[in-house]
This record gives sequence, structure tokens and C-alpha cells, in this order.
Amino acid sequence: MSTEPGGGPARWERRGSRLIASTRVIDVCGVTFHHPVRGTEREFICMQAPDWVNVVAITRDRQVVLVRQFRYGSNDFSLEVPGGVMEPGEDPVATGVRELAEETGYGGGRASLLGSLHPNPAIQSNRCHAVLVEDVEPLHALDWDADEELELSVAPLDEVLRLVTQGGITHSLTLCALLLYLQRRGAGI
Repeated sequence: MSTEPGGGPARWERRGSRLIASTRVIDVCGVTFHHPVRGTEREFICMQAPDWVNVVAITRDRQVVLVRQFRYGSNDFSLEVPGGVMEPGEDPVATGVRELAEETGYGGGRASLLGSLHPNPAIQSNRCHAVLVEDVEPLHALDWDADEELELSVAPLDEVLRLVTQGGITHSLTLCALLLYLQRRGAGI
């Protein structure tokens, strides 16, 4: 059932916001929206965080660089592509190159933006940018954040895709980055 003359859903009007909790990684806000057709007004819980970047790094011998680390939200280990938080005003490609070097020691090669997406637009305001860095090799010393502890591995793309289909890689943003990479390669979907 449509609520707009054009057939689509109505765009809610943002009326205000209040901070519920602020942490070093995310702000939780109550955001009030008004529905222009129904006249209703509701507060929705939204999270505001900096943008993130995920890096599909391909070595000179066509291996995918992966990291395995403990994730607090899932209380489990996660195999994923390298990534991290963007600094305010930082370019996604520059962030990807920086995060790749810090987390894995890999660098060099051509870097480009694969695409940008909303991790969870129902409750989050930020974006995650997928970056491709090709022809990488170990060049840098590791420079992990205080809470990081990573296990580094490389694997052929076919093996990485097998891990995806068998549930060995479950990080949704890693899956999105890999999908964008496959599309760029022309591998089809």
C-alpha cells in the first residue's frame, strides 16, 4: 500500500535528536521523525559512527590478504579482509592503504575505490567504503591499535570464495567487499 501519490513510501521528516549514550566508537541517539502523510511522530534509536573502510588486498601472485581476529560483538573469531575506522575528512582510498599497512604490513600497488555502502541503514548513519589494493607485498612493520591482535593469512580467491560458501567467512562487510571485487573483475554475480 502506497502512502504517496507517486506510489512510493513517504519520506519521514527529521525533527530532532537527543544523545542517549556516547562511547569512543559510537554515539547512540534518539532521533525524532515525523510522517508527513499520517501525521505521526516517533523516536527511533540510531547509531552514529565514523565511516569505515574494508580492503580487498591482492598480492602480486593473486592471493587475497586476510586477517583473523577476535570480535567482541560476536564473542568469536572472525576471518575477514583488513579494515578500520576513517579519520574525519580522510579519503577512503588513503584510509584503506593506511589500514592495510598498519594491520598486515602489506603495501604498494594500485589502490582504488570499489564502492561505498551503508552497513545497516535501519539504525546506522555511517558508510563503509570498499577499497581494492592490487599487487601488494610485505613492506611495513605492523602497527596495531591497542586492542588489536591479528593473525595474517593469504589465500587464492577460489579458496576465499569456498570459505564464504562454507561459512568460514561470515563478516557481512567483508562479503560485500568481495562481491564488489568480483564485479570489478567481471566475474559476474
